[in-house]
Amino acid sequence: MLPHSYTVDSLSQSQDLASNILAASTPSAISAACSSVESFLHSHTPDQYRHFFSITFPSLICKIFGFGDATAPSPAQSSSPQNGWIDVITATNDSDLSGRVFSLLSPSGILMSSIFAVDKLSLVKYVFPTERLPEYSRFMLSSEKDRTALSNLCPFLKGKIEEGASYEVRLNVFEYYMFWLSYYPVCRGNNESSSMNMIPIPKKKMSRLESWTRIKGFPGSSKRDSDQKLECNLYVKILYSYLKAFVPVFDLNAHQPYRSSLLQYGNGYDGSVMARAEFLVNLFVHYWIVENDFSPFPVITAKSFGVAPPFRSAVEEIPPTCGLQEVVKLLVKYLNLSWVTSGVGSENYIEYGESPRWKTPTSGSSFHVANLSLRPLTSWNTHLQRPLYRYILRSFLFCPIGSSIKNASQVFSIWVTYLEPWMISLDDFSDLEAALNGSVKDAKKEESFESRGCGYTSLWQSYVISNYLYYSSLVMHFIGFAHKFLHTDPETITQMVLKVMSILTSYKDLLVLMKNIDKAFHSKQTGPGNSTVNELSRFVPSIREQLKDWEDGLCESNADGSFLHENWNKDLKLFSDCGDGGQQLLQLFILRAEAELQAVPEKNLSEALKCLDSLKQVVSNFFGGHVIKPIAFSLEMDHPQKNRDELFKPRGARNQMASSAKYKGDWMTRPVSEDEVAWVAKLLINISIWLNERLGLNQPVINNDKKENSESVSYVDVSEVDARNVAGAGDAGRMMVRGVVMVCGSVLQLMRKYGVRVNLRVMASKKFLTLLFLYVVFVVLKRFVTRMIR
Repeated sequence: MLPHSYTVDSLSQSQDLASNILAASTPSAISAACSSVESFLHSHTPDQYRHFFSITFPSLICKIFGFGDATAPSPAQSSSPQNGWIDVITATNDSDLSGRVFSLLSPSGILMSSIFAVDKLSLVKYVFPTERLPEYSRFMLSSEKDRTALSNLCPFLKGKIEEGASYEVRLNVFEYYMFWLSYYPVCRGNNESSSMNMIPIPKKKMSRLESWTRIKGFPGSSKRDSDQKLECNLYVKILYSYLKAFVPVFDLNAHQPYRSSLLQYGNGYDGSVMARAEFLVNLFVHYWIVENDFSPFPVITAKSFGVAPPFRSAVEEIPPTCGLQEVVKLLVKYLNLSWVTSGVGSENYIEYGESPRWKTPTSGSSFHVANLSLRPLTSWNTHLQRPLYRYILRSFLFCPIGSSIKNASQVFSIWVTYLEPWMISLDDFSDLEAALNGSVKDAKKEESFESRGCGYTSLWQSYVISNYLYYSSLVMHFIGFAHKFLHTDPETITQMVLKVMSILTSYKDLLVLMKNIDKAFHSKQTGPGNSTVNELSRFVPSIREQLKDWEDGLCESNADGSFLHENWNKDLKLFSDCGDGGQQLLQLFILRAEAELQAVPEKNLSEALKCLDSLKQVVSNFFGGHVIKPIAFSLEMDHPQKNRDELFKPRGARNQMASSAKYKGDWMTRPVSEDEVAWVAKLLINISIWLNERLGLNQPVINNDKKENSESVSYVDVSEVDARNVAGAGDAGRMMVRGVVMVCGSVLQLMRKYGVRVNLRVMASKKFLTLLFLYVVFVVLKRFVTRMIR
């Protein structure tokens, strides 16, 4: 037990240190605050850190990232929000100050070692604000039905949700710091995309200081310099250092021996290494990639826990948060290094002949993915496959009409990096290594040369097979995106299409493998002479399951200007030459690009046309024939006066369709058109759906034999009815009602037979409502005039 005097001294020192940190906003003050923190930690033992991490550490997080502080020691400090230290370093471009702050936060520094020491003693716990969790987790945490499944579905929340005044996320020091580190770029991206500040967190009663602390509030921060280089960004430098220190990629098997067997671990095995690594990987993936996805979990896994995504009622169908592309790209490149370093040229690499099996990875990860073997995890790729696919696809599908394609082009660079893992090498991180230690870059030159990507070989077949949708289905969605935004920036869009097609045709073996998988996917039964296709056919069920799961919840009505149809997620049409296949769409894109590029400035026209010529050649190589073939369908020229913009006019914003576009989904729930009143249409749709359910019109009638149908019809022989038995108008009225009921029943039976449903939406037309309004006005005026005459 600590002496009372020493406890009071530690408390007062921690309070003074917190005040100095909150007041530090100039380079000299920031440097002094860093020195004071290090001096305090060096002069105390781990069992004396409680007050520091209860009082000082939350203030330190506030100042580093620029989060607002609700417990400032004086009104003067709390009334005016101050920029975070990262913002100050960015504004001043002070490399010395950047190095000083990084030294404090370094994974090998005294702060991080103190964090681990405190967590080992379990001295401090924190409550993380629910408002700062990813969108879907906030929704599930507020739902009593889904709350119990959240820990199992979210590995980074496993064992951390406890019941207090309400259900809370309780974390140790390391976890708490990493949660705020992950949230920082999300919050910065939200601030950059909106001119309004975020809603402050409501203040709640605090628990005992020794047990719980909470960071409150988050004012707007200054805009980040978009021209700043990646290697000069302090946050990216810190992120890379933590990935390098806590997430192994070079020797995964050494950190998880006998993982798929019943053998005991060796004496030198430390289970906390992989547990911490998987916690960080899942945390970054869910905060940055999954984030606001309305179907965040694999469908089968979610249903097994009683959760039914997508959560459209809570999470809107919007593109991912902008501003995350740089950190996501760094994360993807770093994690895919595990496949490069542990796979290519290694005897542990998973050979092409092995079949992928659908299983849930161990150690808390709940992603339902295609694992290529039952041996221990040899790469982090399984954690990326589904969330990254949906991240890229949502960026393309939900990019708003009329907006800049800057964010989509940054996501495109992530996709391109993922398509070419064989091009990733240690040299890609040389600038970051040099930022961490100036001598590292020179020392790594020889190693980087040896590890430089050597191109696609047969050793990469397993990677392509397990990620085949990135090379096929996602290409089709991107072609739709290219058609949709071609008119906004024809040069950039053409270059992007050329880049993708160049990757797919850069290696003959890769193209042959893709075509063989496509043949196996579309072949019900292959002949004995096609042994390669037969060998690949065992991967088809896994690819079909991936296709259904990874594109869960996405449909044509939710994506303006897409080329998706009712059964779009059940087939792969990249190599198809049908009307909506890849060959026809690419030919159409080339024709449109030729027309759009004519409007390019003359100084850029030559380069643009060269790019288009290269695209023609690449597409020709991809399909093994001429670029432009006769199109199977004929273009109707009923309205020759329409110009090019009208012919290729995309759908309007907010899910509105152009009048010339043909909707292929459910006609009743089609997007609201310009000639309809939106709220009336929604009301009438709900009424129509209710009527169809009550009348049983949603289910078609099942025809049995004709005899049963004929016997089920009732007939009334009017001639047999004695007129003397009709006692007045009452009986006549009852007979008339029965007749009307019989007629209505026959009409309903015919409607069920032919699939006709009640659709009151036609009354939402502006013309109909205008006529109705005029009629009402006419009736009112007529009655008014009649009364005046009387």
